[in-house]
Amino acid sequence: MNRVIPWFVHNHVAANLLMVLFLAGGIVGITQVPMRTFPDIELDVVTVQVTYLGAGPEETELAVCSRIEEAVDGIDDIERITSSSTEGACAVTVELISGADARVALDEVKNRVDAIQALPEETEQPIVSQPATRRSVIDVAVSGSMSERARKEIGEQLREEIARLPGITQVELRNVRPYEISIEVPEAALRRHGLRFDDVVASVRQWSLDLPGGSIKTAGGEILLRSQGQAYRGGEFERIVLMARPDGTRVTLGDVATVVDGFEDLDQSSQFDGKPASVVRVFRVADQDTLEISRDVRAFVAQRAQTLPPGVELTVWRDSSEQLASRLDVLLRNGRTGFLLVFGLLALFMRLRLAIWVAVGVPVSFAGALWLFPVLGVSIDMISLFSFILVLGILVDDAVVVGESVHTHQERLGDPVQGAIEGTQAVAVPVIFGVLTTIVAFAPLLFLPGRMGQMIAGIAFVVILCLVFSLIESQLILPAHVAHGVVASRESARRGRWSRIQQACADALDRFIEQRYRPFLERSIDWRYTTLATAIAVFIVTLGLLASGRLPFAFFPPIEGDYITAQLTMPAGTPVEQTELSIGQVAAALDDVRAEIDAEFAREGESVLEHTLVSVGSQPFAGGGGLQPIGTRGSGSHLAEIAVELIPSEQRDISTKEVAARWRARAGAVPDAVELAFSSDLFSLGSDIFVQLQGPDVDQLRTAAERLKAALAAYPGVHDVAASFRGGKEEVKLEVLASAA
Repeated sequence: MNRVIPWFVHNHVAANLLMVLFLAGGIVGITQVPMRTFPDIELDVVTVQVTYLGAGPEETELAVCSRIEEAVDGIDDIERITSSSTEGACAVTVELISGADARVALDEVKNRVDAIQALPEETEQPIVSQPATRRSVIDVAVSGSMSERARKEIGEQLREEIARLPGITQVELRNVRPYEISIEVPEAALRRHGLRFDDVVASVRQWSLDLPGGSIKTAGGEILLRSQGQAYRGGEFERIVLMARPDGTRVTLGDVATVVDGFEDLDQSSQFDGKPASVVRVFRVADQDTLEISRDVRAFVAQRAQTLPPGVELTVWRDSSEQLASRLDVLLRNGRTGFLLVFGLLALFMRLRLAIWVAVGVPVSFAGALWLFPVLGVSIDMISLFSFILVLGILVDDAVVVGESVHTHQERLGDPVQGAIEGTQAVAVPVIFGVLTTIVAFAPLLFLPGRMGQMIAGIAFVVILCLVFSLIESQLILPAHVAHGVVASRESARRGRWSRIQQACADALDRFIEQRYRPFLERSIDWRYTTLATAIAVFIVTLGLLASGRLPFAFFPPIEGDYITAQLTMPAGTPVEQTELSIGQVAAALDDVRAEIDAEFAREGESVLEHTLVSVGSQPFAGGGGLQPIGTRGSGSHLAEIAVELIPSEQRDISTKEVAARWRARAGAVPDAVELAFSSDLFSLGSDIFVQLQGPDVDQLRTAAERLKAALAAYPGVHDVAASFRGGKEEVKLEVLASAA
């Protein structure tokens, strides 16, 4: 450094070019870094999904899930195996230990599952996969008074058009029933024509297909032959020939059967703001930008809504970019405020010109860190922005030390250039080691295991990068800038108005040091054993507060969102009509709560509750933040859900948690309901408490789980309790989310 520092001081153009390089790199980097709410977390899990149509949960558990668990048990690097059995489906989740090779585990699980010989013949081919990280960005609700087929066709068309937008790759159509063509063959019709049911099945299989017919070489080239007979619609199936008589007459499928071109017989429906609806959901994958996806989809919806048939409405909701933009605005505003406070404090005690150059080091360091974000795979999100604010006050420390040392040497030598060189060299070693010790303190965060480690690593990356560029700026760029000014003596500096303010602040600080701090320090040194005992006592009291639980602890506090969901679970086999009546009771309670809250908190003509999606036959938003285990959603006539969107938290004076509490109290108990769970949409990296109950008797487990759930729900500070039944080892898991308070 003894040679590098003088070279940059004498060649201030090089220092300026280095600063411009950092700033330009930051501008380029910020245009390439994706923006998202939270960084993506790689899930070290392998999933096995098997469809077993027509089987109940217990039968699926015994015939499918148990055998898969037995097959994969014993594979290396497996931490836990969980399974979920629903009507007609089984899902097994294999969680791997931290640091395990997911691809090797995926291949091993697939080999074990493929080797199972005892699965029922009615099961479909098991699907073994490693879930890809994707996040829902925005939903588009397609609602209106139209037929189910028309609504689905419009939804499919919108899905394809949105998928063709630049930067969007994954779009799904939800809250719709799959297409299904059913063929109903009366026995009397078969007897009338002398046919058997197997004859009908064979004819459909034989004639509803496409067949290649080889090729013919001609003088003009080769011609490929292909027979296209695959039937896709009901009318095409009706024209399939079942039997040809000697007189030339034919019996078609339409002559003996009723072909229904409709939807799968599922008890599922949904209403958005009181109108039948389907939902087009847009996802973000890999490095796609949340804000760009939301902006493109909103622009598309605004343009496409003008070309839709009358009565069809497109509504954007569950837009995660709104929460991201709101949080980014808050963090950026706090960052600007912090920067101004730092600069103001520096200006009170340092020369204004020196304070400006010291403060300039902050954006230069930030720009240098942003320059390397794309290379290191770091995104602009809540974690990285929080890290910028965290490191904001640390960045100026080395610059303040260097700046004061340079100023002192310049006054003593009277030569600004030589003073900058000697002042920087005098503190180079302590400044460098001071920054290195801070980097070492944050470095272990780069190696934390698991999902939490992936999240916290972003803080370490940002802090370390900013400190490295801050060190470069303070040792090479800052001395070159302050070396080419006019050295003013303290007497001449006192003539200006701002200088008099600075002198007053300096005098006040000197009086405090001499009259308060120095006597206190001398007394503390004289009574050194008392000082040491006091420090030990404070340390013990601090540990006691943590151990006793009086000081709440949350590694990552949940963040309140703008959505509330109510999941209703009736006894399995409940008719859909009864489920609709029960969820109607919950919806009526929501209407009462809406009127009550709007009267207290809403502006005239507005409502705190914006949109409502009622789903019967499924619970599409079960799990809240989207981190629920795979296979837990399920479907059935006994399930229902209501999802509510509130206006942004900045525009209302009532919390999401309070709205959910009022709704829960107004809904009361639903007759015959197995569970009615209310949850507010929040982000949490995991449950603060995870309880497992195991035993051979399922009924006793359920009873014990309900009692424990009720006890935990009444415990002070508990936000919500969720219980879910698992198969395999017959266990019940209760997840307890700690209150944000």
